[in-house]
Amino acid sequence: MNTTLRRRRRVAIDAVMALVILVLMVQMWMLTATLESYLAGHHRVALPALLSSLVLLGFCGFLYRMVTRMDRAGGPADPPATSNPPGPWRVG
Repeated sequence: MNTTLRRRRRVAIDAVMALVILVLMVQMWMLTATLESYLAGHHRVALPALLSSLVLLGFCGFLYRMVTRMDRAGGPADPPATSNPPGPWRVG
């Protein structure tokens, strides 16, 4: 594979990983804030927090599918798919 293409893929995968980490941090913050509010007696915050968390989960799923599609697209000089396991973690 062309080194420029490989570098671009790596940058894209690194950006996706950074976004996923950011989304997970937001979800952890939302969980603690929601639990604190719920235990304080504010029961109306649970449903909006659940829906927001599901949207963020869907966003992470979209990012994962984007990375796997990018990995499957390959290039003209890619080795055969049988030599490496499937997924975005192929090293080589």
